[in-house]
Amino acid sequence: MMRRSLLLAAAAILVAAGCSKAPKIPRAKSSPGARVFIVEPANGAAVTSPITVKFGAEGIELAKAADGIKDNSGHHHLLVDLGQLPPMDQPLPSNEHILHFGQAQTETSINLPPGQHTLQLLLAGGNHVPNDPPVISEKITITVQ
Repeated sequence: MMRRSLLLAAAAILVAAGCSKAPKIPRAKSSPGARVFIVEPANGAAVTSPITVKFGAEGIELAKAADGIKDNSGHHHLLVDLGQLPPMDQPLPSNEHILHFGQAQTETSINLPPGQHTLQLLLAGGNHVPNDPPVISEKITITVQ
């Protein structure tokens, strides 16, 4: 596990430095028809904070990040107000726009300020690299009152 973490860190440094010889980071494969979706809140919903967000998945197994990289499995990442999608061949950062659910959680409660916000789900393997092909939900828009 430690060796894999060191390899991922080295790969990220090489990619950031623009090195074309960066090692390829492994990606879990996803089956055709695999999908993730936001069960709740509904697209266009007016909500109050804190917001309960429920995640759905079909045709793919939810697994804890600690379980490693296994084809047709992964865990949710909630993209909040993310303008551009992150690279699909690199580990997803953890920040206020990309929330990790590495314990295979299927819901969360988040606080958002009043206004319009977007939510989207992205599945990734144990190394937090999106599956191949990516399993990503439609983006929904909510209004926090």
